Amino acid sequence: MIAPGHPVHRAYHDLEYGVPCRDDEVICERLALEIFQAGLSWEIVLRRREGIRAAFGGFAPDHVARLDAPARDRLLTDARIIRNRRKVDAIIANAGSMCDMIATNGSVAGWLDAQHPLPKDEWVRLFRRTFRFTGPEITNEFLMSLGYMPGAHAPECPAYARIAALGPPWRGIGPRIPTDKDPV
Repeated sequence: MIAPGHPVHRAYHDLEYGVPCRDDEVICERLALEIFQAGLSWEIVLRRREGIRAAFGGFAPDHVARLDAPARDRLLTDARIIRNRRKVDAIIANAGSMCDMIATNGSVAGWLDAQHPLPKDEWVRLFRRTFRFTGPEITNEFLMSLGYMPGAHAPECPAYARIAALGPPWRGIGPRIPTDKDPV
C-alpha cells in the first residue's frame, strides 16, 4: 500500500484499509476491487471505483448475483469499469457465493468469522474452493482490507493504532464495529 498522503490512495488507506467491516455490500465491493486490480495498479482501480460501484449497482450481493448474460455484456462495454470478461464473470459468481453465505451465516462477515483464524495457505485453499479468481495475493489483500489478516499497516503507520483499537479479527480480541464516533 502506498504511504499516507498520496492524492489517490489517501482516503482508502486512512479510512478503509484494514478496518473491520460487517457490511455485505462493502465486502462484495472489496473482493471485486481486488479482482479488478489483478495485473493492474491499485491507483487505476481507485480512480475507477465510483464508476465500478455504479456499474454494479452498489454491490448488493443479491443484485450482482442476478446479473444475467445481457447485463454482463453491457458491463463489458462500460468504460467506467475494467472490462475483463474473466474478472466480471468471477465477480458475478462470487456474489452468488456470498448470497449463500448470507443465507447460512447471516452475513458474509459471519461466514468469515466462522472460518477465522486460519493461516494464509488455508485461507487461500478455502477461497479457491469458494470463490473464483482468488489466488494467494487477492485472498491476502482482501482479508487484510477487512482486518482478518495482519499487515494492512506497519506499526509506525498513523492508521495502525487507530485500526488496532477497533479490534480487527487478526488481533484475536473479537470484532468491534466502527461507529461514526470513532476517530478518523
